[in-house]
Amino acid sequence: MPPLIDSHEDLAWNILTFGRDYTRSVIETRQLERNTQAVKENGDVLLGWPEWRQGQVAVVFSTLHAAPARRVEFAWESQIYPDGDYENAHRLYRNQLGVYHRLVETHPDKFCLIRTTDELDQVWEHWQGPSFPDAECPLGMVLMIEGADGVRTPDEVSEWWDLGVRIICPAWAGTRYCGGTLEPGPLTKDGVALLDAMDACGFILDLSHMDEAAALQALEIYAGVVVATHANAAALLKGNESNRHLSDRVLSGLIERGGVIGVVPYNMFLESGWKTSDPRTGITLKHVSNQIDYICQIAGDAFHVGIGSDFDGGFGLQAVPEDVDSIADLQKITPLLEDQGYSNYDLEAIFNQNWRNILNKSLPNS
Repeated sequence: MPPLIDSHEDLAWNILTFGRDYTRSVIETRQLERNTQAVKENGDVLLGWPEWRQGQVAVVFSTLHAAPARRVEFAWESQIYPDGDYENAHRLYRNQLGVYHRLVETHPDKFCLIRTTDELDQVWEHWQGPSFPDAECPLGMVLMIEGADGVRTPDEVSEWWDLGVRIICPAWAGTRYCGGTLEPGPLTKDGVALLDAMDACGFILDLSHMDEAAALQALEIYAGVVVATHANAAALLKGNESNRHLSDRVLSGLIERGGVIGVVPYNMFLESGWKTSDPRTGITLKHVSNQIDYICQIAGDAFHVGIGSDFDGGFGLQAVPEDVDSIADLQKITPLLEDQGYSNYDLEAIFNQNWRNILNKSLPNS
C-alpha cells in the first residue's frame, strides 16, 4: 500500500465544533458520540489516529475554515462570523491555528507541522525507512485557509505565511475576493490583489470552491502553483448544475498549469441527485476510481490527480461509499485502479507523489 497524502481535512473545525479528539480511534469516538448532536448533524466520524496509521496516511492538508452566517442553518454551529465581519472571521481562523499548534505541542509523537521541504522530508523519511510501516511517526499537517474572509486585507497575506499557512482557497461561499459555491462571480479587484500578494509569498492557490469564472481568471493571471485540493469532475455528474464541481475547461487549465486535483469520496459529489437522506447502497469506491480515471484521461497520464477526502467536513460515514468505514479504507482504491490498468508507479503518483511534487515546488527549503 502506498502512503497517502490527503489534501483536505477540516480537523480544527471538528475539534472546536464537536470537541472531537483525533488521537482516539474511530470506534472509540463513535461510541462516545452515540446519539449526540455531532452524529445528528455531521454523521459518524471517519478520522482517527489508528485509522490514519492503518490507512498509511502520511500527510494531510489541514484547514482553517469558518462560514459566513448567511450560509449557516444550525444553531449549534460555532465557527461562523456575521456577514462582512472580517475581524470576527480573522479571530476564528487564528483560534483554529492555535488548535493545530496545541496538537503538535501536546502530541508531538502524533502530529507535526509541515512548512518547509526539510519538514516534509523528515516526515517522509519515516515512511521510506527500514522499519516502515511499523515505525511510529507523526502525521504531517500542511495548513491551508479555506474561504479567505479571515484574511482582512491582501496586505495581511505575508503574516499568514509567517504563521505557517501554505495554501489559500479564496472562496468557500462567495467572498469579497471572488464568487464561490452557490454564489457565482468573477474575481474582484480585491481578489486580484489577493492573488498578487499570495504569489509574492509563494502560496499555493486552491481553486476548489471558486466559481468557474473566477477560477478561469485565476488560471490566467496567477503565476504561482495552482491546485484543487478537493473537487470532482462535473462531467461525471450529469444533471447537477452546482458550480462546486470542476468543468472540463477548469480541469484542462489546471492540468496545463501542472496542477493536481484531489478527488472527493463524498456521495453527493459522486452520484448526481444523491441526497443525505438517501442510503449509501450502490455507491462504491468504483465511483471514486472513475473520477480519478476521468481526470487521468484528460491529462493523458496519472500525474495530476490525488485524493482530497474532506472526511468529517460536514458529512460522515452515512454519506460516503458503502465500502468505506473510515479513512483507512481509501487504500481499497488501489486494486480498482490496478484493474483499470494503472501501474504501481501510477498508484504511487496518485496516492502521494503528485502532492509531494506540488509541495516540493512550493515550500521553502528551511
